[in-house]
Amino acid sequence: MKARLKLLCLSNGHGEDAIAVRILRQLQTHPHAPELAALPLVGEGKAYTELPNIPIIGPVKQMPSGGFIYMDGREFLRDVNSGLLQLVQTQFKIVRAWAKDGGAILAVGDIVPLLFAWLSGAPYVFVGTAKSEYYLRDENGPLPRSSWVQRWEGWSGSVYLPWERWLMSRKRCQAVFPRDALTTKILQRFRIPAYNLGNPMIDDLQPENAPDFYTGNWELKEKQRSLIITLLPGSRAPEAYANWELIVRAVTGLVAAFSDRNLVFLGAIAPNLSLEALSATLESCGSWRNVKGGEQGERKSRGQGSILRLPVSTPKLPVSPPQIPISFTNRNASLILTQQSFNDCLNQADFAIAMAGTATEQFVGLGKPAIAIPGNGPQFTPAFAEAQSRLLGPSLILVKHPAEVVGAIQSLLGDPDRLQSIATNGKRRMGSPGASRRISNCLIEKLSALD
Repeated sequence: MKARLKLLCLSNGHGEDAIAVRILRQLQTHPHAPELAALPLVGEGKAYTELPNIPIIGPVKQMPSGGFIYMDGREFLRDVNSGLLQLVQTQFKIVRAWAKDGGAILAVGDIVPLLFAWLSGAPYVFVGTAKSEYYLRDENGPLPRSSWVQRWEGWSGSVYLPWERWLMSRKRCQAVFPRDALTTKILQRFRIPAYNLGNPMIDDLQPENAPDFYTGNWELKEKQRSLIITLLPGSRAPEAYANWELIVRAVTGLVAAFSDRNLVFLGAIAPNLSLEALSATLESCGSWRNVKGGEQGERKSRGQGSILRLPVSTPKLPVSPPQIPISFTNRNASLILTQQSFNDCLNQADFAIAMAGTATEQFVGLGKPAIAIPGNGPQFTPAFAEAQSRLLGPSLILVKHPAEVVGAIQSLLGDPDRLQSIATNGKRRMGSPGASRRISNCLIEKLSALD
């Protein structure tokens, strides 16, 4: 009788952990479910504790850089001083031991877990989350670049460099799952076993509350309804608090510009951030007023709609208990800060003001336009925002200053053809839901076929 497949998942970052968890959840329900374990190479891997019976089999540690060592050499030195090299050495010994015991590797992220997988000596599959050909080209050809350095980014014929492609083309690499169809097509030209099965980032984004369907004069109701804008400041402190200050400036401009229409702003806040700190920024503006329980009930009865009744639910991640949503008003506008109902914040919005990574891509994947204001980093810098705009194409509108957000939204509202094009673009670049299930099925098929 053939032994049960053993699979170790390697990932290198919070976003990569979340994608890995989606795939592992599907593997757990597979008729031929393998024995699963995880080893997050960056951070503490808290996302994995969401799943039962999947142990983390090695040491983990949160480094000062938060995983953004590629963006700043000083961050890398801080990580080294905090024990990075010793951690990597220990983790690699564990990966080698797993391979010697007959296990296979699922690598999720970039070249780091991919290199670990190859060095282990085990058969492996790779889910490439970090790179896309859209950084270099779209379906019409290469993107215009402003400098010779940028023009050289695609010197090897792909966003993936030759040594990365070499790792993906080894005999022990059973399958590669890129994040989009365009990247898959390019990798297949290099005889890499790449499969276009979608992006797990788009899975599990179903709304908790189904929106009300319009009845009667839908065109009139569309004009009268609130304009809903989701606010995504990112998840990394203290950067997210600085991002929030820029977002609040943009929101203030929108309230003034759309004085004849009800506005609802949904602050989708990561569980590790403080709602009190974000509230203090709003209150310092002088125009936002905290809504208490009874007053909020009165606003509901005046027709602000179900958007102010986001459900209270237990978050999936094992973080400190989320704080109760906090509501504010400012003339014709309402603003809710919530660490719950993330899916509703994405699904119910018309637009997003986004200074985030994964959350921005998820929003765009729902077919909606996001407006980005570059910050001071270390993650959401002007360079990061520019690269993200190439990745997401016309679905992400870059502005230089918060005051420019008003014009961007007014332009979009006046151009329904552009909105339709953005909807098509976002869904094409991010794929359709169900990728985790498709990847898990293919992964089992490929690894189970090995002798």
